[in-house]
Amino acid sequence: MVLSEVYARAMDAELYALAAVASEALLFGGVDEVADVHRVPADAGLRRSLGGTLTSLNVRMATSWFQHCQDRQLTSPATVDSWTKWAAGASKLEKHNRTPMTDDEVIAFIRQQVASRPASSRTQLLRLLRDGGRACEQSRFANLYSQTVG
Repeated sequence: MVLSEVYARAMDAELYALAAVASEALLFGGVDEVADVHRVPADAGLRRSLGGTLTSLNVRMATSWFQHCQDRQLTSPATVDSWTKWAAGASKLEKHNRTPMTDDEVIAFIRQQVASRPASSRTQLLRLLRDGGRACEQSRFANLYSQTVG
C-alpha cells in the first residue's frame, strides 16, 4: 500500500483489519506503525535520489523497494536490509535557500518568460524560477500562471 498521512488516517480501521488477516503487508508512508504491517515511513531525504516531487515520493519509494527485493519476498529480512542500507546512503536532506517572491514579482517573471520562451510549460517555468534561487510554492505558481497566461 502507498498512502499519504491523510489517507492513512482515514483508513486507520481498515489498516488494522488488514493486519489481522494478511500474511504479508507492506505500507509506504502512512502515519503510525501497525502491528504485523511492515511500514516504510516517507523519507524526504530520498527525493533527490528518486526524483519528482514530495507529493509522489511514497510511490517512487515503493517502486525503488521492488529493486531491492531479495529472494522474491517483499518483507524478508534480506529485502529490508537491502533497502535500509541503500536508503541510509541515499537519504540527504535538501536545504533550499531560495528568496521568497511577492505575487507581483512572480507574475512579472511569468510574463517575461512567456514572452521570451512561449513554448515553455508551467512546470518548466517554475523549475527555471527555482533554479534562479527564487521561491514559489507549486500550487501558488500554478494559480498565478493561470491568472497571467489564461
